[in-house]
Amino acid sequence: MSKLSGVDVLADILTAMRVGRPVAALTEVHAPWGLRFDQVLGAAFHVVLQGSCQLVPLPGTAFAEVQLGPGDVVLLGGGTPHAIVSAPDAPRTPFAPVRDRPGGSFGRFTLPGSGARSTIVCGAYKLMRHRPHPLLRDLPEVLHLPAAPGRNPNLRAMVDLLGAELHEAPPGAAAVAPALVDALLVYLIRAWMSGSENSTTSWSAALSDPEISPVLAAMHADPRRAWTVQQLAAVAGLSRAAFARRFTSVVGEPPLTYFTRWRMTIAAQLLRTTDHTLARVADAVGYGSPFAFAKAFTREYATTPGSYRAEPGG
Repeated sequence: MSKLSGVDVLADILTAMRVGRPVAALTEVHAPWGLRFDQVLGAAFHVVLQGSCQLVPLPGTAFAEVQLGPGDVVLLGGGTPHAIVSAPDAPRTPFAPVRDRPGGSFGRFTLPGSGARSTIVCGAYKLMRHRPHPLLRDLPEVLHLPAAPGRNPNLRAMVDLLGAELHEAPPGAAAVAPALVDALLVYLIRAWMSGSENSTTSWSAALSDPEISPVLAAMHADPRRAWTVQQLAAVAGLSRAAFARRFTSVVGEPPLTYFTRWRMTIAAQLLRTTDHTLARVADAVGYGSPFAFAKAFTREYATTPGSYRAEPGG
């Protein structure tokens, strides 16, 4: 694919929205069993490698129960509290894996017993919660990707490879497994975009639109540039008025509104992940002075850049 393809924009978005490495644990349980996920610091996911289970809501949350089997993957983009159980009446244990090392991103969790065994990879992606990108807001509360023959072959290959690394633990698995979990999010979103029944206003539609996708790529490739609607319309090959209407219809907001949002998303990531001066952050997103940048950032995030940098979490 070209440098200005939709996949590059997707990678750009996910890179900007991440605020830490994903965490995951190889989970082995024996029926009857249940695991509670009361507080998820990010987007939770489960990959069923062996056995079966049900994804169920906890009190205070509401979503339809989902039956999961071998090869199924489920993503809860908002980190909704939930449980996975072997049966509805099974006892539920808070999920508390043992990390492979202090502060490590991978670990194991085991519940012994004599019943049928299930093996599941349970984890979470740490994503920016404050003003999330519209792509992430478009995700359903529960994204279930069943292991249907012939569907999402690349995702299936990723799941198989992750399972093999965890079960066989060959040399280098400690480095490979976290990288596979990290890449899994991209495959999940790709599968969702290719298989969902999308309206004309959605990010999966925007990233595949022949006129809008190049415009998004141009914005992402050069956030320092003072883009005008006329210049962006030229990238799309449309008149100014036709472009503005089409961009707003497909993306859900006007082009310069989105561009400002994207600039501030980059700035927020830089504030949280680097020690760059305010002037350097301002320059990275195309603002001529720290004062002008701080004013724009405060308008977008309802807090100053300095206060945002000092806040914990995403």
